[in-house]
Amino acid sequence: MDKSKKLSIAIIGAGGIGCYYGARLQDQGHQVKLVARGEHLNALQQSGLTLIHPEYSYQGEVSACTLEDLIKQAKPTEYDLILLCTKATSTKSIAKILKNWFDLNKQKTLILSLQNGIDNERVLADALGENCIVGGLAVRIGGHITSPGQIEATGLAQIIMGAWPSYETVANNVYHKHLKQVETAFNKADIPTQLVLDIKRELWRKLVINNGVNPLSALTGLDTKTLSHHPHFGKIVLGLMQEAARAATADNVELTDNDAQEMYQLIRDFDAIKTSMLVDMEKGKALELDAICGAVITRSKQLKIDVPYTSTIYALLKYKIEEKRKNYS
Repeated sequence: MDKSKKLSIAIIGAGGIGCYYGARLQDQGHQVKLVARGEHLNALQQSGLTLIHPEYSYQGEVSACTLEDLIKQAKPTEYDLILLCTKATSTKSIAKILKNWFDLNKQKTLILSLQNGIDNERVLADALGENCIVGGLAVRIGGHITSPGQIEATGLAQIIMGAWPSYETVANNVYHKHLKQVETAFNKADIPTQLVLDIKRELWRKLVINNGVNPLSALTGLDTKTLSHHPHFGKIVLGLMQEAARAATADNVELTDNDAQEMYQLIRDFDAIKTSMLVDMEKGKALELDAICGAVITRSKQLKIDVPYTSTIYALLKYKIEEKRKNYS
């Protein structure tokens, strides 16, 4: 991989966010394979992708296939980067599939996780080894499939990424050079991207935000701006963020209440977004509840501290999901 080379990238989980990044990269001449399924995949294959963003739009052909066909049709070494944008609920099953696909002694393909939660990279590393795993998060972006093959997105759509579990593991490694080249390629594609030394800290900072707004939005049906400015729910959002910040200590990440306040203000100042968990609730899909609230609760138990806001929202959502299941059965 050199700076002048156009990258070959597979985006597994090409929904709202994956398609946005894919379109940006394809416009810059990179070879992009969108991995999707169902009606969305059929639309991508037959009619192409239509994407609308306040500052960017795309309408045209794309290359798309199922994960099964990706593995049948190509070797992992044919790709410079695999971008994983699926729900955290799918990480274990995808890691197993990728493990069978990769030749662990020869493959040099980076896997960049842009998923919610803090355990995806660990699951991937356990299956594939640490030296090809890149932790990452999509920041200030909202993106959803409005109908098969059609995407609406908003926000700056930044990416923060870093070697897993830390920079030191790849400081003198070929993978660090590859990471720098990916960073350069993304920035040239108008995807503001930053390579950081401590990705675990950044993943926890994102979890603080997700714990604050995702589950409560699924429970109330409200967007992030309405929640954070609500006279009652706003206080709960902040409380959820503070609990997640304290739980980070279990992973040797130090976040303070000031960090939580900073991220609370960030979400208050940002555009109104319908969270992914709310969208999943409306569509009857599985929620990333254990990847977000569950991670905070598990770490808090290790630390022997109470997280009443998170535990309550978790219990209420579990109840709501079960009642919905009963009504449809």
